[in-house]
Amino acid sequence: MAGGTPKENDTFNALGHPLRREILRTMLASAAEISPRELSGKLDEPLSALSYHVRVLAECDAVELVRTRQIRGSTQHFYRAVVKEPWALAALEASHARRRRRRRQGEEKG
Repeated sequence: MAGGTPKENDTFNALGHPLRREILRTMLASAAEISPRELSGKLDEPLSALSYHVRVLAECDAVELVRTRQIRGSTQHFYRAVVKEPWALAALEASHARRRRRRRQGEEKG
């Protein structure tokens, strides 16, 4: 496949979604295992959306399942970010810097 391995291309496509980039940035910043439920609270997003996007990231090997825990009849999954490709880390930082600049510009106008 031209342009990289299938997993690299999957990661590239996965990082096209802003919530997935935010999930990875949050996971990389904490450097600890975290569940979609915990991410839901940190990012103020619905659990169903976080669970879906974490699964997409797991399928392209950007995050890995570390452990599971049974809680009140359901299974809670805990993941850790494992994305290490320099281009992916640079893309996460660049998109975050753009968002911070836009936020500051909005504050200056308002």
